[in-house]
Amino acid sequence: MIQLMYMKRGFDVQKAERYFKERRIPVQLVDLNKAPLGLRVLESVAREAGFDALFDKTSMAFKECPSRFSGNTKALLDAAVKDPRMLQLPIVRDGQRATVGFCPEKWESWLEQGQS
Repeated sequence: MIQLMYMKRGFDVQKAERYFKERRIPVQLVDLNKAPLGLRVLESVAREAGFDALFDKTSMAFKECPSRFSGNTKALLDAAVKDPRMLQLPIVRDGQRATVGFCPEKWESWLEQGQS
């Protein structure tokens, strides 16, 4: 089951939702305001999608976070667990695979791998 994690239904979230709906792929929507991410989930997404891609460096939450200067990735991930507004969204997961943002090329490869 593919999980689509979001905070508010922004443009990229809507595009991702539409991408899976058009292909008749069931998606579990996870509102991070109601069900925040755990540290282990965030670590697995960071490993798969890349640590730098995980954060929205233009967001006020990221700019106000003192952990961004420390160079300590664990402290930055802990801060993101407490304040998911720092994250680049949507986060899309399929088991251990994950993407951050709108990534139809990667999702297409997931679908091709699932059909074989």
